[in-house]
Amino acid sequence: MKASDRRPAFGRLAFLDALRGAAVLAMIAYHFGFDLNTLGWLHQDLNHDWRWLTARALILGSFLFVAGAGVAFAEARNTPLKTQLLRIARIAAAALLVTAGSWLAFPKSAIYFGTLHAIAAMGLAMLAVPRGVWPACALGVTALVFGNLYSSNVFDQPALAWLGLMTHKPVTEDYVPLLPWFGVCLIGYGAAHSVIRRPSMFNALARPARKRQRLAWIGRHSLVIYLLHQPLLLGILIPLTRLLRP
Repeated sequence: MKASDRRPAFGRLAFLDALRGAAVLAMIAYHFGFDLNTLGWLHQDLNHDWRWLTARALILGSFLFVAGAGVAFAEARNTPLKTQLLRIARIAAAALLVTAGSWLAFPKSAIYFGTLHAIAAMGLAMLAVPRGVWPACALGVTALVFGNLYSSNVFDQPALAWLGLMTHKPVTEDYVPLLPWFGVCLIGYGAAHSVIRRPSMFNALARPARKRQRLAWIGRHSLVIYLLHQPLLLGILIPLTRLLRP
């Protein structure tokens, strides 16, 4: 048996961290533009311009794809359920911090089900998903199609907004409903299982690469960076705006 065909040895996966790190950098760039627009340096319609909407969808989709893949790899290395739940709890706690901070900054449009809230909820839901490539991918495609095509005023009440089947987008700074976005997470989960079943492919991806080291470092600290990047950006941009644009 070739070395590349042996059963993958699961540790910290640099390639997955690198993908997450790339998504973090793209998110920071997007939020930099968002902040410049909010402060009047740019004049863009972020809610309707297809370029901004596409950028947001790709960045968010990358985070959710990686989140789903991470669950598959955690299962493959037989990560204890307690460890997985603790990770979800940390993300949920960070989501509460985001809600509190957004309420202080944007009391009329606070974030109550944004990116971190969705990742935490999807992490719990993933525990009940059947293992394997095709079940996860089939469920993922179903979630994407159903979430994009179906809506009802029954779901317009705030308590059900997290499902994503409302007839209108709620007033909030970041909204990542379960549908259709859970579909991306499921497809990431299925794709990771496909890689796991192909040891040569897995080992090629897992092989250390110097060019991925910095991205992987960012990916390993993504939660902290996620929480701090906006306060840091605004902490720099707001004083500059007051100084240069009185």
